[in-house]
Amino acid sequence: MSHQDVDWQPSATLDALKQRAALMSRLRCFFAEKDVLEVETPLLSTAGTTDPQIHSFETRYAGPGAAQGRPLYLATSPEFAMKRLLAAGSGPIYQICKAFRQGEAGRLHNPEFTLLEWYRPGFDHFQLMDEVEALVAELADGWLPDVSAKRMTYAELFQQHLGLDPHTASAETLAQCAAGFPGLAGISGLDRDGWLDLLMSHVIQPRLGLGGLTFVYHYPASQAALARISQSTPDVPAIAERFELFYQGVELANGFHELTDAREQRARFEQDLAQRRAQDLPPIPIDERLLTALDEGMPPCAGVALGLDRLLLVFNGLTRLSDVISFPFARV
Repeated sequence: MSHQDVDWQPSATLDALKQRAALMSRLRCFFAEKDVLEVETPLLSTAGTTDPQIHSFETRYAGPGAAQGRPLYLATSPEFAMKRLLAAGSGPIYQICKAFRQGEAGRLHNPEFTLLEWYRPGFDHFQLMDEVEALVAELADGWLPDVSAKRMTYAELFQQHLGLDPHTASAETLAQCAAGFPGLAGISGLDRDGWLDLLMSHVIQPRLGLGGLTFVYHYPASQAALARISQSTPDVPAIAERFELFYQGVELANGFHELTDAREQRARFEQDLAQRRAQDLPPIPIDERLLTALDEGMPPCAGVALGLDRLLLVFNGLTRLSDVISFPFARV
């Protein structure tokens, strides 16, 4: 039988699809009991994600209101629209939706994937880590033997695995460290954050969450993304109030004590665009509606995005997203 004869079929088994449906049901019960409102926001936007590490799908609308056509972007995350709801007084909210990212296809990536994102006004990143752990424990009942989570700072991990301080080590020191690992020798031309990312993804991350969940928190301030940055002191460097969750070396979630300052958010968007220009990446329109919402007053909150496809993957001890997605990229 040829490949064309079978690629019309789903890549996931019927049991995997039933598990997905059961997980969605338990998810909604979890948030209903906590009085967190389920919302929907558009998948299309006139503004995209400025982050140079994330690449958006672009499409074009032609019709009433856009006689010359209008460029639009498929959402890489529902974050910006959900923050506009928070600023409008929604209270705690969550969303289960599709998200889209260019150039992301492989064992743990699919250009179209299912994301759970939620926001908790009044929470900081520590309180949200508690809730993420509680949710995963609820969903993992009967799947994972132990869902208690270890928590380590980014600095503790670098000290433990590499014997260096990621907040103070120079780019040269990080490059020398990377050269000592197979597969990383010969790489050059990275800036300080590039070396940190390389060491984290290739050396440290595969060792995280082996046998149990691991939260990593307090990333370098230069990797804050949309998180608040703590105040530095002469003895303590500024850090990003951000966390990620790992299991069996797989990143499952990324959360922030959210930035609410519109001026600082604009500055970060502008910095992203400068980096995009330096890398010859296409410019992306800044989301002015988000900035207006922040200026009007988004409540202090924490938010997190959790990849549901990956969660199903690790629950079942599988190795490829195609095992839990009905029709992955290769079959659309």
